[in-house]
Amino acid sequence: MNLNYLEEVSAGDPNFKKELIEIFIRQVPDFVSNMKKFYAEEDWTNLAIEAHTAKSSALIFGMEETGSALKNIQIFAEKNNTVEIPVLIDKSIAELENACVLLTELAQDL
Repeated sequence: MNLNYLEEVSAGDPNFKKELIEIFIRQVPDFVSNMKKFYAEEDWTNLAIEAHTAKSSALIFGMEETGSALKNIQIFAEKNNTVEIPVLIDKSIAELENACVLLTELAQDL
């Protein structure tokens, strides 16, 4: 995680940073459950959309590797190339959930 972009977007305003962190933390459970659901249902269109949305949120917090994994989920889902998707989903979920732990601690310090 690299918080430079968050710092730039918030112009150093701790209240705005905290608000963005809280929004992200609220979104992650939805990203996780939706990606699992759409994969299980083989709903590749909605999986691609969900991965794209999650990617945008992850990149705000400088989560480049997570963003790359989510982009690959999106691309593979759009092409119905599903072999690698489960590993990418697991990786993305673990990283998103770990980020929530770290960001919760950061928000408490703001």
